[in-house]
Parts: sequence; structure tokens; C-alpha cells
Amino acid sequence: MDNPADGRTMHNDGRPGEWRRREVLAAGAGLIGGMAAVALRRAGAQEKADPGVFARSNLVAWCIVPFDIRKRGPEERAAMLKRLGLRRLAYDWRNEHVPTFEAEILALKAQGIEFFAFWDAHEAMFSLFEKHGLAPQIWKTAPSPGGATEEQKVEAAAKSLGPIVERTRRLKCRLGLYNHGGWGGEPSSLVAVCERLRKDEPGDRIGIVYNFHHGHGHIGDFADVFARMRPYLHCVNLNGMSPDAKPKIQAVGEGRHEKDMLRVVRGSGYRGALGILCHREDADAEVALRQNIDGLRAWLQEIGDTAALETYRS
Repeated sequence: MDNPADGRTMHNDGRPGEWRRREVLAAGAGLIGGMAAVALRRAGAQEKADPGVFARSNLVAWCIVPFDIRKRGPEERAAMLKRLGLRRLAYDWRNEHVPTFEAEILALKAQGIEFFAFWDAHEAMFSLFEKHGLAPQIWKTAPSPGGATEEQKVEAAAKSLGPIVERTRRLKCRLGLYNHGGWGGEPSSLVAVCERLRKDEPGDRIGIVYNFHHGHGHIGDFADVFARMRPYLHCVNLNGMSPDAKPKIQAVGEGRHEKDMLRVVRGSGYRGALGILCHREDADAEVALRQNIDGLRAWLQEIGDTAALETYRS
């Protein structure tokens, strides 16, 4: 249809063709803008979903079962962890806790908390893992055998670990060699023993659990030490770090050196678990864990880890 007044082509809706063309262009621009906004929102959501190694969900409660002045039982302990927003427990024990092994498993399950790791070895608990379909990490102190040479010590350590290597293989559990002083607690020894064991069992099932509180002697060269251990690490347990281990056990945020050590951990690309501990028989485990969480949050503020900080706001 034509407009008899100016000769412009009219559409069936009575509007000039040029006007219609402009409307189509405007609509297209709006569509593109909307798609861009959606893409930006998605990118933001993806970034928020990956807060990195210091995310609250990545924390593991450690050294709280025998180290708790309140002497909590399984149900109280699981409820306490849930209050703190902690989703994982590494379980250390004494003989008095053996009768409550299964109660611990059930209490954690009821609260939605992962039985993340088990200290040392006990057949009663290993049987319960099989019964309940669990495969937590098993943490074993790295041995410090005698020997004239480093090679002999490594071979002797690997041989002494043979039974626990085999037992954890059958359980389908990861085995973490735990630094607890002596030759076996030195990073170079831990790495050497891991490498020796992995010759017989390739893969990453056998690794290292590194404890800040047993590593005061490594503060000065921590960046190099951590880089050497990095490919083998299963868990890193944090602690406040002051010179000469005075005090040895200290909440994160109260020491002089852990902030720089946390920067190293963050910059290394390590993405495994992080333990926070009580390890004080005179402390309420809930108070001690909260002090560590608050101290870690303060250091994250200082080092500018805003993505991880978002996970601590609830």
C-alpha cells in the first residue's frame, strides 16, 4: 500500500517502511544487549562458584576428639560442627573412643558432615568403613627408620609402611603420610618415601598430610618446601606460626608468619583440603575452631581473597 501524500511505502499496519526498519534495528540491539547481560551474569556466577582453596566448605576440623575440655560425644560434636558451618571432620581418637566409633559415623551422617579422614589404624574402624561404604583418607605418621644413607632410610620406611599401604588399598582409601617430627617429618623425606611407594603403586593414592604446627623449622624456606611437596599433598593443616614454636599450638591469625605462608599456599595452585585444629586439652573445641575460622577470615581480608571471604559471610 502506498501513501498518496509522500510516496513512501506503507506496511499493512499503516507505518512507513523506514520507521519499521528502525524498529527492527532497535529490537535487535535490545536482544543483543540482553544476551550480553545474561552472559555477564553467568560469568559472575561461575566466578562466585569457585572461591578457591580457602573456601569455608574446604575446611576440615582436626584434633578435636581427644582435645576438648567439654568431652563431647559423637552427637554433640556433630551438632557443634554444623553450628560452625564445618562440613568435614578428620577423626583422631584414643582407646576410650573405640566403643563409639560407629556412633561417630552415624552422628556425622545425620548432620550431613563428611567423615573425611581417620588417624592411624584400627581394625574396628576399618570394618565399619566397609560396612557403611566409607573411604576416608587414612593419616599415618611417617616413620623415621635408621640407616647409613638416605636411600637406605627411604627403603626402610617404605618397607615398614607396607601393611598400611596394602590395607588402605583394599579399603580404597587414600593414605597420607603425616609429618610429626624426626627424619620422617622432613619434607624431603616425605617426598622421597612417597616417590618410592608410588613406584609400586602409580597414581596419587599415597601422599602427604602437612601440618603447620609440626613445621616451624620450615618457616624460613616455606615457599621452596611447599613447592616440593605440592604434587603429593592430600591435606594441609593450618596453625598460627610464631618463631621457635612459642607457642607451638596457636590459632590462625595470632602468629607472625602464617599470613605469608597462606599466600604461598594460595599462589601454589594447591586445591586440596585445609585443616583447622583445637589440639589443646584446656580448650573448648568449639571456641578453638571458631578462633581459627575468625583468624583465617581476617588474614583473607588482608591478602585480598575476596572470593573466599564471601563464603564466610553466612
